[in-house]
Amino acid sequence: MAVVVDQTNPFSKSDLDLENPSRWNALLPLMRPSLRKAQTPKGQTVLIDETLRSSPYIQLAAIGRSGNLSSRFLSERNVVAIVAVVEGAGILTAHDILHTLQAAGVSVSQGLVVARFGKATKVEPVHDNSLEIEVDDELKLDHILALLSQATESAKVSLHQTADLLKVFLKTVTTSSATIHTETNDGKPVVLYGHGSEPYQSAKEALQKDLKQAMKAHTAQEKSVTYSVHYSDINGLSRLENNILGLEIVSFLDEQNLPYRLSNSALLNHDSQARGWSISVCPVPKHLLAPQPKPAPPLETSQTAEQSSTSSTKLTSKIQFDDATVRRRIVNGCNKLIESEPTITEYDTIVGDGDCGYTLRDGARQTLTFLTSHPSHLSALPSALSSLVDQLSIDMGGTSGALYCIFLSSLAQSLLTSPSIGDAAVDAKDHLLRFTRAREGDRTCLDCLIPFVEALRETRGDTQEALERAREGVSRTKELEARLGRSSYLDEGATRGVPDPGAYGLLMLLEGLCAD
Repeated sequence: MAVVVDQTNPFSKSDLDLENPSRWNALLPLMRPSLRKAQTPKGQTVLIDETLRSSPYIQLAAIGRSGNLSSRFLSERNVVAIVAVVEGAGILTAHDILHTLQAAGVSVSQGLVVARFGKATKVEPVHDNSLEIEVDDELKLDHILALLSQATESAKVSLHQTADLLKVFLKTVTTSSATIHTETNDGKPVVLYGHGSEPYQSAKEALQKDLKQAMKAHTAQEKSVTYSVHYSDINGLSRLENNILGLEIVSFLDEQNLPYRLSNSALLNHDSQARGWSISVCPVPKHLLAPQPKPAPPLETSQTAEQSSTSSTKLTSKIQFDDATVRRRIVNGCNKLIESEPTITEYDTIVGDGDCGYTLRDGARQTLTFLTSHPSHLSALPSALSSLVDQLSIDMGGTSGALYCIFLSSLAQSLLTSPSIGDAAVDAKDHLLRFTRAREGDRTCLDCLIPFVEALRETRGDTQEALERAREGVSRTKELEARLGRSSYLDEGATRGVPDPGAYGLLMLLEGLCAD
């Protein structure tokens, strides 16, 4: 594990400009396109995740510290509101955030938790429907965000249980840290712990000492707890090093035969270039936090936990889904799309960049791989879709990838409350339209999607009629003038007679999904 290396910084602190509020408020929506800016009555900027407007769970708002925004703010799917830095007139209160969310149409019927970085360490009710927890340590704030995401289903919908969970956290959490410094008098690196320094021998040895220090206060815990273990890399360890850290932590806990749930994040230290890690440990009653299933991946974030967790933590829908039926339809759709790649590529070579077919094919292959690794998960379709989006958002590029991920993420949320698939699909379509200027008639995949989902709702689930409407929409693109994308720069004669590649590709996917 190569931790002791000379650090290079392509950007200086002044170049990064991380303490500039407007910089964070501009960067975060680029990293999570579903974020939209809103203003509190006092003029502070709050970034609201549009996909969580109707979440069935307690809503979570996170207030960070200028220049050290946590990676968990973006990775946690339950964080509806992000405040990158407190600005404007007066102190930003939980009341301000609650008012701003309600004004933006966000449902807070289950309650609201505001987690903030501050000078104190406390948890207190704001009023009957909201809580505020404040910690003076960034590692603990990261741990809280992960813990609330991984909590049991009952805790996520009960403000009383969430309050109990947060109180347990503040009462029992312990932390430790280690950074490796190369500059010493002897020319040899040393490990700087919170309790002192020692000569560096190996990263594994240093990590085990740190774990023992963090676990020291919990040796007498009863068996009815789950150990919530959160670790943060300091100053940018590589993904490989993070994975190895996770593996070593899991191995340590397994040797002690301790039930656990693991999470991780990244921390920045602007005062030092030394790299290392911090560990936070909190024993939590099992009715508030279920143990991580085994065998488990060494790095189980809240998203991968959702994939492999038991039914107690899966998102459920009013609509009943059969795993075998859903699996068969998705496999048919993906195979149909993969088989159609040459035709899609041919069309896109004429009117586009020539990569649409490859992008859709690769997304279909990634989806089939996802199905293989989830042998009995598709009956909880909202959870499955959310987990799939986490994969596709990394592996499926291009404009098509972004549109598919936004639609599927919105569909996952809509399925939780909608009475039918058609209603959920239309809701997801309406949500997608907030993120793109494209509309029906602009010669895009929406010329296939919009007529399909609207017909699906109108006919109460008649897939064949919905497919026929979609085919008509795709056929119309042969005569439409492109208004967006590379096709809009071509002469109208170059696109006439050729269907939009994205619309055609979506049609192939839908035909496979709806095949008997």
